[in-house]
Amino acid sequence: MPKLLVTGAAGHLGRAVIHHLLETEQVAPADLIAGSRDLSKLSDLAAKGVETRRVDFNDAEGLASAFAGVERVLLISTDDLATPGGRLKQHQAAVSAATSAGVRHLVYTSMPNPDRSLVSFAPDHLGTEKAIQQSGLAYTILRNAWYHDNYLMSMPHNLQVGKWFTAMGDGRITNISRDDCARAAAAALARPAAENRIFTLTGSRSLNAHEIASLVTEATGKPLEVVPVSDEQLAQGLAGAGLPDFVVKMLVSADANVRAGYFDLVTNDFNALTGREPQSLRDFLAAHRDALVAGH
Repeated sequence: MPKLLVTGAAGHLGRAVIHHLLETEQVAPADLIAGSRDLSKLSDLAAKGVETRRVDFNDAEGLASAFAGVERVLLISTDDLATPGGRLKQHQAAVSAATSAGVRHLVYTSMPNPDRSLVSFAPDHLGTEKAIQQSGLAYTILRNAWYHDNYLMSMPHNLQVGKWFTAMGDGRITNISRDDCARAAAAALARPAAENRIFTLTGSRSLNAHEIASLVTEATGKPLEVVPVSDEQLAQGLAGAGLPDFVVKMLVSADANVRAGYFDLVTNDFNALTGREPQSLRDFLAAHRDALVAGH
């Protein structure tokens, strides 16, 4: 088996990918490398026989060492959303290092419609995709839909007040769980296609805000009223709650993207990669009921 490297291995997505590589794809620990800025967070993986390497996207020289002897790399997009252009610069450095190190196949976690998306960080993904396509590396790009998991950050508060203030309008969105995206990434890394591919990973249904709220109520037994607001009103409310400016812009732009229809797409790419059906939002919410009603 060739050497496989997963960057961001200490994060939620990276850890889930490694789990699926070991359990689902039956990759031997000795063939797997987990990368992170903080190796202390990977001690449990090292104990299982997984090699660990320091991967710091701000350290070009270190990236070259991290990618040495690796055949396939999963490049998980970094979390540097607060620095304008910072994440794209990190990704470009990683692509350059992978090319110089002789990596043969690069898998990257992107987002749907990065060329049209209104989401604040879409240019990072579009620029990274272009860098990969121009590098000469064989690649698989995974355009992950908005996670089911994102609702766990906002819905507990919404349920406490019984209202969901949203600027989605009549737009529709298809969600998918982070774990399903990890499962697909593991498959793409362990069994890459012979040709360059772009997969858009979505759930099987596209829903509007009222349908999502109904599923939240069904899962929790708590009423949830959808309250339509403008982008400006949403931004004021989020800023008033103390969220950082870059987070406010991200959330408002995400609602605008739903309203514009750029999150309204359903594909069978997840099924094609994994041979499974994606977890529905209904099943996800039911499985995470306790997190949704936290504080009640």
